[in-house]
Amino acid sequence: MSKLPNCPKCNSEYTYEDGSLLICPECAYEWNQETETQGEDVKVYKDANGNTLNDGDTVTVIKDLKVKGSSSVIKIGTKVRNIRLVDGDHDIDCKIDGFGAMKLKSEFVKKV
Repeated sequence: MSKLPNCPKCNSEYTYEDGSLLICPECAYEWNQETETQGEDVKVYKDANGNTLNDGDTVTVIKDLKVKGSSSVIKIGTKVRNIRLVDGDHDIDCKIDGFGAMKLKSEFVKKV
């Protein structure tokens, strides 16, 4: 039996395999051993439907969003082109026609 690595989150030694995933029973963290051994810690950005977002994608706003510091609203169905993904609480930087530069959360958009 091969020695499985400790959990990267809580460092528990009681990890087990489930298909291609490794699972920690103490903190319920799941990870893929191949990506963990490569040392890549790439954040995956997903839209409201679970689709993976990439830089340059076009997305649609799925609910009316109030613009902070203004009385205007970004309406449902507004298309946002050429998004940029960034770290932070608002993970999309973009320019919206008629509003200018904005930061959006990925949970309020869907990929077109």
